[in-house]
Amino acid sequence: MSALIRPSSLSGLTAADRVLFQRFGTGNPAGVPFHRIHDAVLAQARVRPDALAVVHSGESLTYAELERRSAALAAALARLGVRPGHHVGLFLTRSIPMVVGILAVLRAGAAYVPQDIRITPAAQLRHIVATAGIDVVLTTREHAAALPAGLGRVVAVDGEHPDHDAPFVTGGGTAMVIFTSGTTGRPNGVQVTHANLANVLLTAPGSLGIRPGDRVAQLLNIAFDMAAWEILGTLSHGGCLLVRGKDIEETAREADVLIATPGVLSTVDPRACPRVRTVAVAGERCPIALADAWSRRARFHNACGPTEVTIVNTVQRYDPRLGRLTIGRPVPNTTVYVLDDELRPCPIGQVGEMWAGGACVTAGYAGNDVLTAERYRPDPFLGGAHRMFRTRDLVRWTTDGQLEHHGRTDDQVKVRGFRVELDAVTATLERAPGCERATTLLYEGGLVGFVTPSTAEPELIRRSAEAALPYYSVPAMIVPVDHLPLTERGKVDRRALLSRLDSREPAETVA
Repeated sequence: MSALIRPSSLSGLTAADRVLFQRFGTGNPAGVPFHRIHDAVLAQARVRPDALAVVHSGESLTYAELERRSAALAAALARLGVRPGHHVGLFLTRSIPMVVGILAVLRAGAAYVPQDIRITPAAQLRHIVATAGIDVVLTTREHAAALPAGLGRVVAVDGEHPDHDAPFVTGGGTAMVIFTSGTTGRPNGVQVTHANLANVLLTAPGSLGIRPGDRVAQLLNIAFDMAAWEILGTLSHGGCLLVRGKDIEETAREADVLIATPGVLSTVDPRACPRVRTVAVAGERCPIALADAWSRRARFHNACGPTEVTIVNTVQRYDPRLGRLTIGRPVPNTTVYVLDDELRPCPIGQVGEMWAGGACVTAGYAGNDVLTAERYRPDPFLGGAHRMFRTRDLVRWTTDGQLEHHGRTDDQVKVRGFRVELDAVTATLERAPGCERATTLLYEGGLVGFVTPSTAEPELIRRSAEAALPYYSVPAMIVPVDHLPLTERGKVDRRALLSRLDSREPAETVA
């Protein structure tokens, strides 16, 4: 798709800004070699059947073995009535059966719905099954007994499945359903299509230059959309997936490519990973110090995008010589619009909210048409049946067409009547002497900055912040900690930090 923005939709801009809105906001047109992401994986199995596809805890599968096992399981699913358009639960943990299960579900024409059985509460599993309309759940023999009752037909991926050709299917547009945290406390299931995945994973820069034989670490929670970047991004290019055990760095040391959140990547010492040549981060704001540390040794990509726009929709190849970390440009065949509150185009250089369009926009929320209509809107810039998605990211275009990230609308808080963007405060803290990473929270009407390492000097950091920020944006407390806790999806665990504040002794004070 070569996106062509309709001139009538840009009537509020100057002639110069109309040109730049089109030039900056449209990703390069690119051909996508496969329409279904698993077809790219099976093509690799045909040309290099004996190459290693996946390794975990001393066990491995070649591409031929992965093809055979997934075909047998896909046939078993078909015999159970799984058809194109169906959703199949994949409730297990990082493992070789996880990879077999993903490929089998896709080959059956269905979409996989991943959850980590170790950490997902039973009530949430039941909600996911009901919301996604799941009748069949894949797990392992080890975890079958741990599943709550009433989830549907349970099938062990590592059970006995006689060799059989996978069913021939042509339908099934949705490839996976990823459940994200919802505003009501209940997770929402985002329907990600094959076309979405193929576009981001099979074109540069999302392909990350992965070549046959490259070793790619699989570090992330399987329920996180970025895990699909690791897994399907590796196998569709003939790489070898290194599924981690408990030790993240042990796996990272053996990898050529790392894909992670900044929080997860910050737990790995780049000096311990001499093989790594490519790194990509997304999912949360990346500290420039982290980008600098890794870009001295590897190609470093900073990316942005919620699940609803298919893993990431903008990417920057960071150049440490320039020292300017942005979220880059739209990936091929997609669009980015910087809009004001009335959905009008912002002039180039003005901060607005990012809406995404084109080949990244997913198929909405499973079982929630009301929320889909609220967050996905008709795309007035491309017209026709195109839709655009509200990312809630605040951005602006630089003069050379890079997107600067300026926080999120849901990270804007009021302090003393002033609007404050938490990400902007955090970025300032991280530029202070002695601070490596930081995060900022609103607590009891004031700001609290958590900084690492624990040896950081709060007063020094406070003075640095006072020199750079308005008085109302300076955190009332600076709390040094050994490390910032992470959620299971690799992002900073803000609830854990707030709990830490709640448990503080009343007499305890912080500089």
